[in-house]
Amino acid sequence: MYLTQGLHRAVAHHPGRIATAFGTRTRTFAEQIDRVSRFAGGLRALGVGSGDCVGMLALNSDRYIEYLLATCWAGGVVNTMNIRWSAAETAESVNGCGTRVLCVDDAFAVMVDELRDRCPELTHIIHCGDGPTPDGMYGIEDLISGSLPVDDERRGGNQPAALFYTGGTTGRAKGVMLSHHNLVASALGSIATCGFATPDGAMLHAAPMFHLGDLAGWVAHTLLGNTHVLIPRFDPTAVLRAVEQHNVTDLLLVATMVPMVFDHVEAGSADLSSLRRLVYGAAPIPATVIQRVLAKVPQLEFVQTYGMTELSPVATMLTPADHRAGGHRLRSVGRAAVHCEVRIVDPNGRTVEPGVVGEVSVRGDGVMQGYRDLPEATAAAVRDGWMHTGDGGYIDEDGYLFLVDRIKDMIITGGENVYSLEVENAIAGHPDIAACAVVGVPDDKFGERVHAVVVPRPGTRPDPDEIRAFAKTSIAGYKVPRTISFAAELPLSAAGKVLKHVLRDRLTAPVANGAR
Repeated sequence: MYLTQGLHRAVAHHPGRIATAFGTRTRTFAEQIDRVSRFAGGLRALGVGSGDCVGMLALNSDRYIEYLLATCWAGGVVNTMNIRWSAAETAESVNGCGTRVLCVDDAFAVMVDELRDRCPELTHIIHCGDGPTPDGMYGIEDLISGSLPVDDERRGGNQPAALFYTGGTTGRAKGVMLSHHNLVASALGSIATCGFATPDGAMLHAAPMFHLGDLAGWVAHTLLGNTHVLIPRFDPTAVLRAVEQHNVTDLLLVATMVPMVFDHVEAGSADLSSLRRLVYGAAPIPATVIQRVLAKVPQLEFVQTYGMTELSPVATMLTPADHRAGGHRLRSVGRAAVHCEVRIVDPNGRTVEPGVVGEVSVRGDGVMQGYRDLPEATAAAVRDGWMHTGDGGYIDEDGYLFLVDRIKDMIITGGENVYSLEVENAIAGHPDIAACAVVGVPDDKFGERVHAVVVPRPGTRPDPDEIRAFAKTSIAGYKVPRTISFAAELPLSAAGKVLKHVLRDRLTAPVANGAR
C-alpha cells in the first residue's frame, strides 16, 4: 500500500465530500486531488525526484495536508520539522538529508534567510501561508495553478515515505526512516485493535502535525476517506469551536491537553454531541479527569496509545472497554496492538517473567527502517527485529504494559520529548558552570518539567535567567530548563556516573523558579 491510496479511494467513493476544513476554507476530495497532482507537478519542476526529501516548517493548515500528499505523489519523502526548534536545529535536519525544497508558512518565513546561510543545498522555498509571498519564494497558489498535473508515482511498500528527526541521547538528532508499509501497517493495526478512527468521521488536528503522533491520525483517517479539520495550533477555545462548527468526531490530543479542553470555561456550553472518540498519548489520564469529561460528553470513547517515532508510532493501546472498566489498568498503556508484539527484556536481551521490570522491546511491521546514516545506532536499537525502546516497564499476567521509568533519561514535558544529555551539552559551555545534570521532575501543568542541577565554578554565582538565555542559543525553548537549582557537587557512582535517581529523589518537592 501507499500513503496516497486513501485519496484515490475517497475520490472514487465520495468526490463531493469535504476533505479539509481550515477556518472558513473547505475543499472537497475532487478539489484536493486536482491540487495535489498539480502541487506534485510543481515539485517535479523544482527538481524533486524519486526518494528526495521535501521539508515542511509550518503550523497546521489544509496546505500541510496537501504538502504530505503531494510529496508522496511526486515520489518524494516528507521531512516534517519541529516548529519549536531553533534555526540551528532546523538546519541540521535540512542538511542531514539533503533537503533542497522547503515549504514554510507566514510564521516561519522570517527564519528563511538564516536557513539559507546554514544550508548550502537548500535551493527552493515554497511559501504556504496566506500572507503576501516574500521575495525569493514561490507562492503556493501560483505554483499549483501554474503547474500541470502529473500522475501519482504510487511509491509504496518498503520504499521510504517519511523522515522524522528526533532528539538523541548523544546530543545529535537522529533521522528515523519510515516506509509506506511502516506507516500504513501501524494505522491499520491501530484501526483493527480498537477503532482508532471513526468511519465516515472528521478528525480535528489540534496537536502539531510535525509530530508523528498527530500524523499517524492523518494516515488512519486518510485511509478511511475521512474529513480533516485543522486549527493552526492547540488552543482550548479553538478546539471547542472547531468541534461545533465542523461536527468533529475524533480528537487526538496529548494527555495534558485533555483537561485544558474539557475543563475550559466554554466546555459546558459548547455543543460536543458530534464527538465519538478521543485518542491520547504521552501519559495516562487520571480517572478523575476521565469522569469529568464523560460527565460532559457521555458518548465519548477513550483510546490511549503508547509508542515512539521508531515504531511508526503505535505499539500498545488501552481500549475504550479498558477505560470503562477503570481500576488499576488505567495506569497502564494497554496491550500490544494487533500489528506488533511487545515483550520485556533484561540487559542480556532475555524475556523476563510477568511483573518483572525490564526494557520494553517491540517487533512488528511498524519497526523503522533505521536511523539515516547511523548504522551503528540502528544496530544498537534494532536487534533481531526487535526495537529496544529504552523505556523501562513490566507486563502483567493479562498482557498490560506498565511504564515505570525511561531508561534513556528522556523527559516528556507537555507532550514534547527532551533528552537530558542534549540539554546538559547546551548548558555545559557556560563559562561559570563546572558541571550540570538535567532530570525531569513532576509538574502539575506539563506532566514533567526540565530541571537542571548546576555546580558553579569556584568564585562564581551564575544567574538562572542568564543560564536559560545561554542554553536557548543552541536548543529549542521547550528544552531549556524551567527550573534550576545549585549544588556544591553532583552525586556520583563508583564509576563516576551521575546518579540521576538520587537527584530526582531530592527534587520531589516543588522547586522555586531559579532556586539556588
